[in-house]
Amino acid sequence: MNVTVFGATGAIGSLTVDELLTRGHIVTAYARNVTKVPSSWGEKVRVVIGEMSNTEAINSAITGADAVVSALGASIDRKAQGTPLIDGTRNIFDAMQNHGVSRFVGQATPSVLDPQEKSTFITRLSTFMARTFMPRAYEEITGMCRIIMESDRDWTIVRFLAPKHTPRQNRLRVGFFGTDKIGFPVSRADIAAFTAAQVDDAIYLRRAPAISN
Repeated sequence: MNVTVFGATGAIGSLTVDELLTRGHIVTAYARNVTKVPSSWGEKVRVVIGEMSNTEAINSAITGADAVVSALGASIDRKAQGTPLIDGTRNIFDAMQNHGVSRFVGQATPSVLDPQEKSTFITRLSTFMARTFMPRAYEEITGMCRIIMESDRDWTIVRFLAPKHTPRQNRLRVGFFGTDKIGFPVSRADIAAFTAAQVDDAIYLRRAPAISN
């Protein structure tokens, strides 16, 4: 499949690109800064550079795609202003609509509930902490997910709490709060692998599974 990845040069995004390549997909990576593009990609990855406000570049990146993956994450920098990723996500979905791309896989935290999930202690704690200490980031994450979930696209949102820079463990708990046992830490490598696997798997269609090691 042809897969376009947004947030492709981030800690999880770059690992997701590598996973998609390993699985035999053709990847287009959308990045803001050309200096952050890994040299290891070489000519294996088509790279499009642009801001999330650049609708022309976003349209170019999605042209010919079979699926879109977003590893975009809200900045927790206290100096950050505005909610550019909300408008950016809207631009992505407009481009998907224009090009007839249905499959979307994104990432979020348990501050966002799965449509069939009830609030639990962990989701309430996650929401309280985000609202209290990272209100701008909370607004951005929930705003992005609202656009995704209210769309008519075939979306999946992968949720996690405490990403760690540890080796891939190939051991995941996957499910939903209130019905399954989901822990806190999870390796970024496992997040990337699970995200990449959803591109051509419909098991979590229009669902938001939570994962942990």
